[in-house]
Amino acid sequence: MYDHILIAVDGSDESVAAARRGLELAMDFDATVEAVYVLNQRARRLTRTDPESARLRDHGESVLAEIESLAADIGQPVTTELLAGKPSVQIDTRARDTDAGLIVLGRQGITGLGKRLLGGVTEQVLHRSAVPVLVVSNGPQPDDFDYSRLLLPTDGSENAKAATEHAAEVAGRYDATVHVLNVVDIQAAGGAFNAGGLDQTFLERLDENGRDAVAATADEIGQFAPDVSVATAVERTDSLDGVADGIREYVSDQDIDLVVMASHGRSNLKRQLLGSVTSRLVRTTDVPVLVTPRST
Repeated sequence: MYDHILIAVDGSDESVAAARRGLELAMDFDATVEAVYVLNQRARRLTRTDPESARLRDHGESVLAEIESLAADIGQPVTTELLAGKPSVQIDTRARDTDAGLIVLGRQGITGLGKRLLGGVTEQVLHRSAVPVLVVSNGPQPDDFDYSRLLLPTDGSENAKAATEHAAEVAGRYDATVHVLNVVDIQAAGGAFNAGGLDQTFLERLDENGRDAVAATADEIGQFAPDVSVATAVERTDSLDGVADGIREYVSDQDIDLVVMASHGRSNLKRQLLGSVTSRLVRTTDVPVLVTPRST
């Protein structure tokens, strides 16, 4: 599934952490890998002399040299390319041109502020990309990557199902257990149906819908990877942060190593991430999130 992996770096510690994960995944999937650094067109426009422009290129080349050294230490061959233009556009175009099966990048670059992703390169790539994107946070990174516990959130929508095959593939490669989770958002349901509170019958119906969704997803995993272990769960949340908070709580409680989820679910039909569950989760969780593109 991931025959060629594209790693985008910008010189930040976070992008180096993402590169390590991308290189290790390439080894495990026997994939080719390319690292790219994009000379931002805005920064290039601000240069007024040839030496200033040369310094920008030198920095990009030094960042790529660092990735080459990291790859050599791991024992994974890598090619590198210095690109120029708008980073999200160049990353997406390069992925398409090289038929990449996966893009790997950090959640934020050196211009990121706190956990704010809005408008950043990462979110723009997620918005544009037609291939899966692995987003790595700036949280503590283990010395040895473990993907033995995967989380696959689902709401039963066709878009959510787009992530199932990828979760099954990764789980099969790492002999992992896939936790299939449906989060019942009490706040959203209450706002839609009964501002004064939800009766027990309606809550049980929501739970039943969730059980149907996770059962259907578990069956699909069995079709893709019959030997993969699957655990299912339906959890309620009354957090104002909704489903994203329920997923984060499950990640913490079950010590999840990787979240695999679609870029859009039932409640987000337009091609945008702003405000969606996936976007909120990518911004705030410390475990890597593999985001699969919207089904067409």
